[in-house]
Amino acid sequence: MKILTTAQLKELDRHTIVSEPIASIDLMERASVALARAIARRWDVSHPMLVLAGPGNNGGDALAVARLLSREGYQVEVFLFNTKDSLSEECRANLLRLKACGSIYFTEVTNRFEAPSLTERHVVIDGLFGSGLTRPLEGGFAAVVRCFNAKRATVVSIDIPTGLMGERNTTNKHILRATLTLSIQLPKLAFFFPENETYVGEWELLDIGLSRSYIEEAATPFATIEPADVRRILRPRRRFAHKGDFGRALLIAGSYGMAGASILAARACLRSGVGVLTVHVPVHNHDLLQATVPEAIVQTDIHDRYFAGPVAPDAYRVVAIGPGLGQEQDTMLAVKEQIYSCTDPMVIDADALNILGKNRTWLNRIPRHSILTPHVKELERLIGKCADSYERLMKAIELAAHLQSYIIIKGAWSTVVTPEGNCWFNPTGNPGMATGGSGDVLTGVLTALLAQGYDPADAC
Repeated sequence: MKILTTAQLKELDRHTIVSEPIASIDLMERASVALARAIARRWDVSHPMLVLAGPGNNGGDALAVARLLSREGYQVEVFLFNTKDSLSEECRANLLRLKACGSIYFTEVTNRFEAPSLTERHVVIDGLFGSGLTRPLEGGFAAVVRCFNAKRATVVSIDIPTGLMGERNTTNKHILRATLTLSIQLPKLAFFFPENETYVGEWELLDIGLSRSYIEEAATPFATIEPADVRRILRPRRRFAHKGDFGRALLIAGSYGMAGASILAARACLRSGVGVLTVHVPVHNHDLLQATVPEAIVQTDIHDRYFAGPVAPDAYRVVAIGPGLGQEQDTMLAVKEQIYSCTDPMVIDADALNILGKNRTWLNRIPRHSILTPHVKELERLIGKCADSYERLMKAIELAAHLQSYIIIKGAWSTVVTPEGNCWFNPTGNPGMATGGSGDVLTGVLTALLAQGYDPADAC
């Protein structure tokens, strides 16, 4: 599923209006029906609705939703913020329709706003400002946001929480905290950044039939991974296949006290279908690996406690390095020599990334189409400190292009960044994965896929 910029989303609306064709007010009504139904599915008529409407089209949506919910028997109170006496055409049209209802408590705010009292059953519908906001909130609107954030109310935001912009939000201090965000048609890039979670809350997409042709043709580097994308690239195994068909892999992992990282990565690699796996470990970890991962060939290093001797890569289709490796001086030099000796794509994780972060000139010797798997802190050791997730993503795109390699930024929405600058967000993670060892398992899975001949992009 594509993630379009706010400018593209505006153009998507315009294109739909022209190509369907449909009047703008009718498209707004279609969106409002979907919004009202989504709200009614979660909260019944025992919940009073307090609607905050701004002067633009987001406010027009909110006024229409208020009218539709009132017709379904909800108690609705509306505050329309019209401080500059300047409503959009669609907002004004929906204001007239709302006033014709007659059963809604309505206040037009032109100057001072007196916040109403709320019970725990109230639902606040946020239609103040949508994705068209171009600068941070200030003055009275900032005060309104502070007021409702202080109340810790149940808030449903229409399309995007008031004060949040669709992409970057570094300077935004006043953003309404939503319990639920009902995003029209497609998600916003800002939804995928961890610092925005407290504002976006849970988010749900509402399909209102915007132009499919425009979405298909729109050029964007951002998308989410869908099940169909994965099914398309999975390779079925022949019944008479043997281990030689699925590649040989070398995993360099573990140090004294960190044998678990090599065990987890090795088990994951084997369970993901590698043909033959060799695990290179310090002497002290040899017996433990032999006992816990009997399917693997265990190769011992020249050092008792850590990685100090690089391995000739010629016998392997893929070399993976990093989990639990440590950062001893000898290990650093061995990592350098190992990377310099490899010509095929590698999988580079954990301490191997931290070592590269301390020796950034070595990055240039990483084989093309390798896969780097940093978490946020490991990534910033490679690219420098960043002000926010948007800047971090932009710098990761630059690094992937420079290295002509793939970067998987691990997190709630793990992001695959390609050398071409495309970013794929993986929606399948869950907070239970936030534990030591998850990254080691990822390294093992990726190593197995490359060993079997998967393209690095498909493996990611």
